[in-house]
Amino acid sequence: MDKVIESHSGVTSTPPERVQGNVNRRDFLKLSSLLGAGLMLEFSFLGAGCSKFGEKSSFTPNAFIHIDEDGLVTLVAHKVEMGQGTYTSMPMLIAEELEIDVSKVRLEHAEPNEKAYADPLLGGQLTGGSTSVRGAWKPLREAGATARIMLISAAALEWKVDPKTCRAENGEVIHIPTDRRLSYGDLVNEAARLPVPEVVVLKDPKDFKVIGKPIHRLDSPSKVNGTAQFGIDVQVPDMKIATVSASPVFGGKIVKVSDEKAKEVKGVRQIVLIDNAVAVIADHMWAAKQGLAALDIQWDDGENASFTSESLAKDIAEASKGKAAVAKKVGEPGEVMAGSGRKIEAIYEQPFLAHATMEPMNCTVHLQADSCDIWVGTQVPTIAQGAVAKLTGLPPEKVKIHNHLLGGGFGRRLEVDFIAQAVEIAKQVDSPIKVVWSREEDIQHDMYRPYYYDRISASLDEHGKPIAWSHRITGSSIMARFFPAYFKDGIDPDAIEGAVNLPYSTPNVLVEYIRHEPPFVTAFWRGVGPTRNCFVTESFMDELSVAAKKDPVEYRRALLNESPRAKAVLELAAEKAGWGTPLPAVKGAKVGRGVSVLFAFGSYIAQVAEVTVSADNEVTINRVVCAVDCGIVVNPDTVQAQMEGGIIFGASAALWGEITFNNGRANQSNFHNYRVVRMNEAPKVEVYVVPSTESPGGLGEPGTSALMPAVANAVYAATGKRIRKLPIVSTLKTMI
Repeated sequence: MDKVIESHSGVTSTPPERVQGNVNRRDFLKLSSLLGAGLMLEFSFLGAGCSKFGEKSSFTPNAFIHIDEDGLVTLVAHKVEMGQGTYTSMPMLIAEELEIDVSKVRLEHAEPNEKAYADPLLGGQLTGGSTSVRGAWKPLREAGATARIMLISAAALEWKVDPKTCRAENGEVIHIPTDRRLSYGDLVNEAARLPVPEVVVLKDPKDFKVIGKPIHRLDSPSKVNGTAQFGIDVQVPDMKIATVSASPVFGGKIVKVSDEKAKEVKGVRQIVLIDNAVAVIADHMWAAKQGLAALDIQWDDGENASFTSESLAKDIAEASKGKAAVAKKVGEPGEVMAGSGRKIEAIYEQPFLAHATMEPMNCTVHLQADSCDIWVGTQVPTIAQGAVAKLTGLPPEKVKIHNHLLGGGFGRRLEVDFIAQAVEIAKQVDSPIKVVWSREEDIQHDMYRPYYYDRISASLDEHGKPIAWSHRITGSSIMARFFPAYFKDGIDPDAIEGAVNLPYSTPNVLVEYIRHEPPFVTAFWRGVGPTRNCFVTESFMDELSVAAKKDPVEYRRALLNESPRAKAVLELAAEKAGWGTPLPAVKGAKVGRGVSVLFAFGSYIAQVAEVTVSADNEVTINRVVCAVDCGIVVNPDTVQAQMEGGIIFGASAALWGEITFNNGRANQSNFHNYRVVRMNEAPKVEVYVVPSTESPGGLGEPGTSALMPAVANAVYAATGKRIRKLPIVSTLKTMI
């Protein structure tokens, strides 16, 4: 296929963009109390007249870049870096249009300000949903181009020449006829007095020097040498360390605590009780852990003491038969189903999942009478500030959130429960206090990905193609709690994402949703709705191919004529994986390939997984071939890293991931029984990119989303056993 390439070497040409209406009409500011002398350009990620929560808004600057007298550029970032490469990709966008080296751009965490730092796609100040580059694509390039034009104009005034005779390159303005040069640092103060141009022309992609090139991660050196600061690394004068034990049953409370032995542990300073948890305050973490282990705690388990995984499964299965809200209806699927002789139907189940971030939950608090300082890694600084203000009674402006790098987020750090807990503990402590959860606390008191139960069916025509498709989704609504404005008419848009926007051509479609809540709060997990729904829809698509006696790749290809981008990634993945060729035999085991296709987060992904299934039903993922169309590639290294990381994350969940309950308690507590892929278990991952001129799509989550069905389908190809309930290994071992 001549339109598909293996390398990351660029994109086809599109005309340069003329952008108007997204840069502050006021002048550059000459001074900034935060950053000192130089140029500061205010701009908006939202843009003039764009929609926020469904309402039109006028132009309001909500971010800025600053160029100082040394030519260094600072972006106050509305996003956080949690390993996804955002703090490299966003500087690349600025550097491209500003004509500087990426290393000249540094980032600072934005302070909490919902209005000032709202994300254009999510509408609030948060990092998630694979939106960082998608939302920053034009605004940051525009800001860089505007600054470049201003600096060229300043140089032209200095030389008394026509700006058209000047150009910018490598942090300098050059007068082309005479080769005179001025650095940006020499021009910033003069440029600050100039008006901002109303219209800027962005580069033609064929002229990109930075975008599309592999750039080493700017945050890697500090993470390698240990100087990077995560929330857990915070050190504050006079700080004490605390670790906690919360009620083992959600909703339980403390009855009695015997702490005499704990107080005998050297370094233990204080025992703090809050409503549902006990904290040991100590000079260091080891003393806190030893003190916690020495406590004798009696709990009132409360009304959830009898909750079990079995009772949940029974309840949600019954709920799935009830009245549902219609998320999408095309044609008359019910009538077609009723009149069809070839109806295929199945039930799929997916378990609760923990996030298990590398950096466990932690928060440092210094609470004083008239202020509160919070040091933390959070995806939602504004929500965190509001929660702390409510708990302390302080006005929000008196709550300072010092945000840090995140040692993994995956949706867990969209929540502020651990911050609220730390503040409640700090109310009883006179010094700054760092609260750190143990790994056991982190897994057993996570805010889990919901348990979901799906009923899905299809009718096939005489050629085996689906002529009617029905998908009923039952599970918790995170959006109803987190973004209630988006939960309308009984529909959770996250719960149905990846189910209502399938790339396949089907004339009659019905997608429904039933909200069913467990007795505790659930939360977003990497890949959100598409991860859950892709497992169901792509596994079921495989079932249809078997019923139609068609090859799984060919079956999908025939249904993708109206989605050429999805078709292209499928064809590329199949080609590179050697689809249709025999796999090497493994003595005493079975081998197989499986495929999946995903459209989500603005990107198209196809994956082919190769697995080995041993005689005792252990599954090894040997190889994953991933084809990606994510629009214009900003950093090829990030594309590869995000696909690799997402696939490994998804592999852990696909094979082993589940949180189960007995007597109201989570059975899993650490990596010995909440298993994750180890280095020696990691598959070989190959990533191939389809070049595109479309705007960038998201990459942080689709790698995870597409992996689970590809592996499940590979297991079927190897064994003939259809996996309709995750995780794969435990389900496989229950099959005869």
